[in-house]
Amino acid sequence: MTERGRGTLNASAARLAIGPSAWTWTGRQLVIDIDEWTVPVPKRLRGRIIVEPGPVFAEEICLHDNRRHFWRPVAPCARVEARFDHPDLGWRGSAYLDMNHGAEPLEAGFRRWDWCRSEADGGTRIHYETSPREGGPRSLALEYRRDGTLASLAAKPSRPLPRTGWRVARSAPGAAHVERTLEDTPFYSRSMLGQDGSRRRAIHETVDLDRFRSRWVQALLPFKMPRLAGRGGASVPVLSPALPGRLRPPLQPGE
Repeated sequence: MTERGRGTLNASAARLAIGPSAWTWTGRQLVIDIDEWTVPVPKRLRGRIIVEPGPVFAEEICLHDNRRHFWRPVAPCARVEARFDHPDLGWRGSAYLDMNHGAEPLEAGFRRWDWCRSEADGGTRIHYETSPREGGPRSLALEYRRDGTLASLAAKPSRPLPRTGWRVARSAPGAAHVERTLEDTPFYSRSMLGQDGSRRRAIHETVDLDRFRSRWVQALLPFKMPRLAGRGGASVPVLSPALPGRLRPPLQPGE
């Protein structure tokens, strides 16, 4: 949540610490300790997130014909418990952990994408639609099961959803509707969807990389994440660009 100098990095096979925050693998749980300050309004953010990963998947999926962009759902059927002191809150529920990596910036390869995750009997379903800058659109429909197996599904046609407050276009497969927009930025949105005829909910995100490349959005990015400049990360905070978790490898989109 804060960019720091390399002197604050401490990494081993089972632990990654950056400043006062750290990820620790215990052998069966991923324990994430967070001790940061929020921006632009400085507030303490301190707590612990415990992830029970469930089955871990090793498959990487190529997202582009140029083979420069790859995506791996690491723990798509996870469970999570969050306990925070500042602010005083906590919850338990389903979770999802994935990562992207590639040989060029995402905006060099894609115009946009829509991604949707929902729980299914016995696993997690993911629908992924990408619009590359070269070649035609690609649609993926996958089911990651709790028994450790992976299956391809028939992709449902996507339908437009209402634009966000920042007028970002978004779409989702099947008969879905927006119940709540969780994050609304000039180029990225995360939403909770209801699925008509079902009590199940889905987490949906849209990334508009044409919008991200625009000069006015680039001018806004420095207000997203603080930076503690210098190798030791101990100097006065300044602001630097940041992207949502999915755009920085390795990742995490989790709910």
